[in-house]
Amino acid sequence: MQDKEKYPDTKAYDYVVDELAKKGITPRSIAEITYELQHGFLPDITIETFEEVTINVMHKRELLNNVMVGLYLDKMANEGKLDEPLQTIVAHDMGVFGVDETLALQIANMYGAIGITNFGYVDRIKPGIIGKLDTSPTDVNTFVDDIVGAIAAAVAGKLAHEYS
Repeated sequence: MQDKEKYPDTKAYDYVVDELAKKGITPRSIAEITYELQHGFLPDITIETFEEVTINVMHKRELLNNVMVGLYLDKMANEGKLDEPLQTIVAHDMGVFGVDETLALQIANMYGAIGITNFGYVDRIKPGIIGKLDTSPTDVNTFVDDIVGAIAAAVAGKLAHEYS
């Protein structure tokens, strides 16, 4: 019988945090998006609490798996290493592709309908760092802009469940 490999939770989390940081994304910048979304509903919750919950949510394996895949696909597209026609589709964030949103929806859905509806909203308005990622003239951010929105949406869902 083969030894079972233990899931590398810490390595996965560290990889995600490091790769996001390379794009100027921090748990705080994600928390700021959620704060703007939810402050009207949760006026007594501080930005520090939003950041703590963001870090907590970012430790979930389901989230880490989706984020790692999305970040890697963006990285490979930035380096021109995806096979055609995928390279062109991802590099130009073609609107009918939808795989980036599908991956992100899995993250937003971790906390139910609140996560999904908040993701749809942030995907449409692109607040905070999401807008900067979406309009970068130099980097492919096809997946990461949706990932950031999905994490913010998941945090909104988690907070709504905790404080309702």
